[in-house]
Amino acid sequence: MGSERPVTLDDPATVIFSSGSTGEPKGALISQFNLMANIAQCDLVFSLASGERLLGILPFFHSFGFTVTLALPAVLGSGVVFNPSPLDGKAVGALVREYGVTVLLATPTFLQIYMRSLPPEDFGSLKLVVTGAEKLPERIAMAFEDHFGIRPFEGYGCTECSPAVACNTFDFRAAGFRQVGGKRGKVGHPFPGLAVRIADAGDPWGARPLPPGHAGLLLVRGPNIMQGYLGNPQLTGEVLRDGWYCTGDMALRDEDGFLQITGRLSRFSKIGGEMVPHIKIEETLHELQGATDMTFVVTAVPDEKKGERLVVLHRLPEAELAGCLDKFAACDLPNLWKPRGEAFCRVENFPLLGTGKLDLRRVRQLAEEFCAQAAE
Repeated sequence: MGSERPVTLDDPATVIFSSGSTGEPKGALISQFNLMANIAQCDLVFSLASGERLLGILPFFHSFGFTVTLALPAVLGSGVVFNPSPLDGKAVGALVREYGVTVLLATPTFLQIYMRSLPPEDFGSLKLVVTGAEKLPERIAMAFEDHFGIRPFEGYGCTECSPAVACNTFDFRAAGFRQVGGKRGKVGHPFPGLAVRIADAGDPWGARPLPPGHAGLLLVRGPNIMQGYLGNPQLTGEVLRDGWYCTGDMALRDEDGFLQITGRLSRFSKIGGEMVPHIKIEETLHELQGATDMTFVVTAVPDEKKGERLVVLHRLPEAELAGCLDKFAACDLPNLWKPRGEAFCRVENFPLLGTGKLDLRRVRQLAEEFCAQAAE
C-alpha cells in the first residue's frame, strides 16, 4: 500500500448544494479552510464552545445545518441534541426542556410552528435563538418574543460562504458604555475577517462601492468563501472575481455598519421598466392583515405588454381576503406594485423545500397554472 497523502487546508471538506429555491441547485466546493474559518467566526461572535447546548434540527444537506449544528459542535466541543424533523414541534419542545438546550438555530418558518404548538415553558432554557435561510419578518420576531420571552436574532448567510456572513448579537454593556449588537430589520455586522461591498447592480465588479444608505448588490470577501462550483468553471467565474463573491442579494449598509437585506435580485419583477420588490408587497399585505403566520407569497408570470405581472398566492378565506384587499387598495404603495383582486390565488399550503425555505420555483409554477386556468 502506498503512503496516504496528508490532508491540506485547500482540500475539499464537503460539497453543499444550494437550495434550488429559485433555480437549479449548484454544488459549492467548501474547503477545509473555508469550513474551519467559518466555525471560528461563529465562535468569536457567540462563544459557542463555553458549555452551550445546541439543538440540531436543520438538515445536514443544508449549509446552515452542516456547518453550525454538525461540524461546529464536533470542533468546539459544544453539546448538541439532534432531532430528525424540525416540523415536529412537540418533539422539539420536549428535547429543549429535557436537555436544557441553550441555543436554537432555525428558520422563521419553523419558529411559527413552535409558536403554534408549544407552551412558553418548553423554551425556558434558551439563551440564544438565531434564524437564517430566509428573511425574519418583524411580525414573527415580535410574536415569538411575546410568546417565549426571548427575541430571535436574524442572521444572514449563503451556501457559497460556508455559510455564515453576518448576524445580530447581544449588546455589550459596561459602566458608562453601550455598544449595540443588533438592530431590528437588519442582519447584523459582518463576521470577523469578512469584507463586504455594496455594488451597483448594473456594474457589480466596478471599482466604486455604493455609500452607506444606498441599496445595491452585496459582494463578500473572506476566508470562508467557497473555492467554486463543482464542475462548473463558467458559473464560478460569473460569481467569483478577485476574491469577491457576488451573492445575488440586494442590500444596504447603514451608518453603523449594520447590513440590511432588501431583497434577492430574483425576487424583483421588472414591470413597465420599473423594478418591483416582491418582499415589500408581502410585508405590506401581512401588516394590513395582522398576520403572524405566512399568509401571502408574491411571484410573477410573463406578460406580453409589461414584461411581467404579479400574482399573489394566499391562504385566507375569501371573506377575509375581501377586507384585506380594500385596505391594500388604499395603502401608500405605488399603484404598479398593487396586484388586482383577480391576481390573488388561494392555496391550502405553500410549497416548501426540505430546508424549510419557500420553493419559489414551485410557487411560480402554481401561479402560471392559476393564470392559465383563468384564461380558459
